[in-house]
Amino acid sequence: MSLNSIETLNNKNTSGSVFDALGTEEFKKVMDDIRTRARDHEFDEQQFISQDVIEQFRRLGIYRALVSKKFGGDEITPAQFCEVVEEISKADGSAGWVASFGIGAIYLSGLPVATLEKIYSESPDVVFAGGIFPPQPAELCAGNYDVKGRWSWSSGSKGADMIGVGILPKDGAGETIGAPRMAVMPSGKLKIEHNWDVTGMAGTGSHDLVVNNVDVPEDWTCIRGGASTVEGPLFRYPSLSLATQVLAVVSLGIARAALDELKAMAAGRASVTGAPNIGERPLTQAEVAKADADLRAARCFFYESINDAWQTLEKNEALSVEQINLLRLSSTHASRVGADVARKVQMVSGMTGVYKASPLSRFVNDAQVVTQHAFMGDITWQNAGAIFFGQKPLPGYL
Repeated sequence: MSLNSIETLNNKNTSGSVFDALGTEEFKKVMDDIRTRARDHEFDEQQFISQDVIEQFRRLGIYRALVSKKFGGDEITPAQFCEVVEEISKADGSAGWVASFGIGAIYLSGLPVATLEKIYSESPDVVFAGGIFPPQPAELCAGNYDVKGRWSWSSGSKGADMIGVGILPKDGAGETIGAPRMAVMPSGKLKIEHNWDVTGMAGTGSHDLVVNNVDVPEDWTCIRGGASTVEGPLFRYPSLSLATQVLAVVSLGIARAALDELKAMAAGRASVTGAPNIGERPLTQAEVAKADADLRAARCFFYESINDAWQTLEKNEALSVEQINLLRLSSTHASRVGADVARKVQMVSGMTGVYKASPLSRFVNDAQVVTQHAFMGDITWQNAGAIFFGQKPLPGYL
């Protein structure tokens, strides 16, 4: 890509970032559309987010948000991106989860600059998704990896332009050569097998990917989470921590939506049993106040940890073990609190909250799935506790 081409891409982006769009009528209109369609079970029943919604995300700037300015992206901060995902998650958890894969720009930044120039040659608004686990053996021959296999949990792949899959490099003798890598290819090179049949986050479209003998050039592979080839504090931010945060923040958005729904339910509504309105019941008032406080506290811890790390990186200083630990710990905490709040709201709503017609059931199921993700598993508590006592966490945590 020439310097003139890059300047043209930068000049094309004149409407501001997706973070700047928060609170605008355009953004609200998109959220209202998503909220309505989620209530109608569109995404859950078809098991993916509709392509026109992906295109609305593209237009808003979700997928260029974390792309380097060098390639025409907006390069917003981690906290700003998380706020965007949180706001989308208030409309629908699955939509927020899929939008979070705007983080793909960070994964891709491990590729050689020449490869990135090709990927972003037409536009920085490239939709990326992938299935990294389990890494499949791939033989390296004449500069190309022979990629084949099946990968699960490929959220958002239905709407992706580019796909990344995990490979385990092998030589001609079948011996492993180096660390697992991510092989990147156009989405048309593979097949998506629809098998995402779950109780929560059904709309994420986390189906299986199937690849049959696709040659991927070595310079289209990289170590996911490895060193970035792009400069700037955003690309020195711990990628595993950010990958965790953009998912954990979905739970914060869902929990806030649950509280908002309960408030709307209580407005002027009498109980069929003759009991006081939901909002007039002292026990409900107390429980909701505690849930609101817990959610606000978890959110503060979450963003405080991000902003503290970001300020350090902006000074061109390295993050401490303690700072990275808080990024991980605050994410797990946020996911658990979000799930607890959603469940508490359903409980105080009475029987209303168990009907499919009520979004509360979806909120509870979706929030619970967030806590099941490996990034936010119970092992986080053990690792964070080890660091608290000055001991080393398990490999891969930091």
